[in-house]
Amino acid sequence: MITHQDDITKTIKYVASEINKAKRILFITGAGISADSGLPTYRGVGGLYHDQFTEDGITIETALSSTMFKRRPDITWKYLWQLGAACHGAKFNRAHEIIALLQQRKPQSVVLTQNIDGFHREAGSTNLIEVHGHAFDLYCIHCHADFSASDLVDNYEVQPELPPLCPHCGGLIRPNVVLFGEQLSDEAVLGMVELASQPVDLVIAIGTSSSFPYILRPVIDAGYRGIPTVEINPSDTPISDIVTYRLPLRAAEAMEKIWSYFIEH
Repeated sequence: MITHQDDITKTIKYVASEINKAKRILFITGAGISADSGLPTYRGVGGLYHDQFTEDGITIETALSSTMFKRRPDITWKYLWQLGAACHGAKFNRAHEIIALLQQRKPQSVVLTQNIDGFHREAGSTNLIEVHGHAFDLYCIHCHADFSASDLVDNYEVQPELPPLCPHCGGLIRPNVVLFGEQLSDEAVLGMVELASQPVDLVIAIGTSSSFPYILRPVIDAGYRGIPTVEINPSDTPISDIVTYRLPLRAAEAMEKIWSYFIEH
């Protein structure tokens, strides 16, 4: 009798074989890859709220929107602070690490991430497109001076006065992320245009709900071209029925199993 575990083991072998054959892999990652680091999973930032209203009686999307930031930056920063505190001290996990190791072996490979936690950077990934920015890179919207979160925050035990102001010009400081209602950065768009112009041999989507068109499209395009695709996600998503291989596992567990088989064969 073939069991569910047998199917998973077989799929892991197939995926490891595809990785072995591929020269250029596209890894697409979402909040699920950082869930094993203890981060909230709702679009990488808002899982603390579980679709409920915040204490200010608004949704987290409204609180973290460009409109709210322009009108009430103190409200936006209040929830940025809460999310930063929830993520403070978390580190990249084995899934991030294995992707970086695979990139070392296949240096043409690219990581396209929705996440703003910077874990791929910390794990050593190169050819990295952080499509929604990096939460701990800050800048002044007036004089454009750059800061890191550590410049303004010693720890997350005591909340500073919010919103933070630039020590150089007194301007408002914001994180280098895409707030709800904002366009993607020119850097992110150029990175995706360049990515689309250079075909890949394998696409692996890990821990993403695939709800954004620019995340969904590379998987669909690969399918049209006959390029193998992989989804690693314990939950079903819009791409679950169209990928070549699907592993209903958490990111770290799946990548560890794939890596073990890859290096043994």
